[in-house]
Amino acid sequence: MIRKRVLVSGRVQGVYYRDTCRQVARDRGVAGWVRNLPDGRVEAVFEGGAEPVGALLAWAGEGPPQAAVAGVEAYDEPVEGLTGFSVR
Repeated sequence: MIRKRVLVSGRVQGVYYRDTCRQVARDRGVAGWVRNLPDGRVEAVFEGGAEPVGALLAWAGEGPPQAAVAGVEAYDEPVEGLTGFSVR
């Protein structure tokens, strides 16, 4: 089990990034949350197995078709044991 905090920059707000992220996370069995930040970035936390979290990190670099991701920063954090995935 691992946990990553992710900051995504680019055109990622108003393009269904958060909702699509939630769908992809649920499909992969990854727990956590995603939210918009006031500076235009999206912040997310992913918890789960290394492979599913890695797949979600790869997706985060592309996002939904309407997005234009400019960059992704990912940080390791201690696992908290989250369940489910929500949009904040």
